[in-house]
Amino acid sequence: MPSTEPPSVPPATVLPKVAAVRVADGERLRTVHLPGITLTVRSRPPAREGLPPALYVHGLGGSSQNWSALMPLLDGVVHSEALDLPGFGDSPPPDDGDYSITGHARAVVRHLDAAGRGPVHLFGNSLGGAVVTRVAAVRPDLVRTLTLVSPALPEIRVQRSAVPTGLLALPGVVPLFNRLTRDWTAEQRVRGVTALCHGDPSRVSEEGFRNAVEEMERRLRLPYFWDAMARSTRGLVNAYTVGGQHGLWRQAARVLAPTLLVYGGRDQLVGHRMAQRAARAFRDSRLLTLPDAGHVAMMEYPETVATAFRELLADTADAADTGKPVAGRADGAVDSEPANQTTGG
Repeated sequence: MPSTEPPSVPPATVLPKVAAVRVADGERLRTVHLPGITLTVRSRPPAREGLPPALYVHGLGGSSQNWSALMPLLDGVVHSEALDLPGFGDSPPPDDGDYSITGHARAVVRHLDAAGRGPVHLFGNSLGGAVVTRVAAVRPDLVRTLTLVSPALPEIRVQRSAVPTGLLALPGVVPLFNRLTRDWTAEQRVRGVTALCHGDPSRVSEEGFRNAVEEMERRLRLPYFWDAMARSTRGLVNAYTVGGQHGLWRQAARVLAPTLLVYGGRDQLVGHRMAQRAARAFRDSRLLTLPDAGHVAMMEYPETVATAFRELLADTADAADTGKPVAGRADGAVDSEPANQTTGG
């Protein structure tokens, strides 16, 4: 069913100039123009030629910078790229205003198809975890392995601490929130996000906190920032209600790629109790639980996540030596799936 809410996409000619996005040592940024979307892609040069490609997808309100701590730890085993989903980071909104899970998955697929990098080692955190689960289910030919950090898969009993984020999906909530918080500084906002997403906020370095404040100040100047947040939240909530073959848990069961699941014991957004259900749903999975981690384990404990991924690679190589068949393309590409946009998500 088509959206009844017109896309809120400011013309490129009226977008304000904002501060340049931060680029860490060894990283490069480039702009990729694709039909209907423009993506900013963060990458690191491979340590040597011939390394398999990896692609990282961030969560709600995040950006490719969320992977900057993990990527250098994998320089010797993969060629890393992390993208900013449409409307996030340094990527402008999609032309059609589609922020559904299918819309974001379509952006990932279009990037991989255009770049010819598949199959890749695909990573996703939170919202990005839901997005790459859909990609892996419908385009197994694009995915070598799947690594999910606190994936936002449907929960029947949502944690209370996650409710305020979910409320962004309701019409009128974002303007109300903006009125109530108009006097908040970027520093105050970052402290709130850090307390929500990190198991132990005190582990965030002073430099990391300053960088996050700088990025928050930049994002708040973007006229589409809150629209992207609200519509992506709405898209995630909509995906939670979809049943049948397009339901996220049903699609998780269709994933053929070896899957690493990472859950934090102090996660306030994705319940740790979902870890066992996910381990049962993904047919070829291994589970890493970090008792002291929150929602962004790849930022909090990057070394541990990197070690677990290297072990996944070793297991995958062993399986390949036994002649395990390679997954092919499943029936029904992302572009042909319903977008579930009844509310513009």
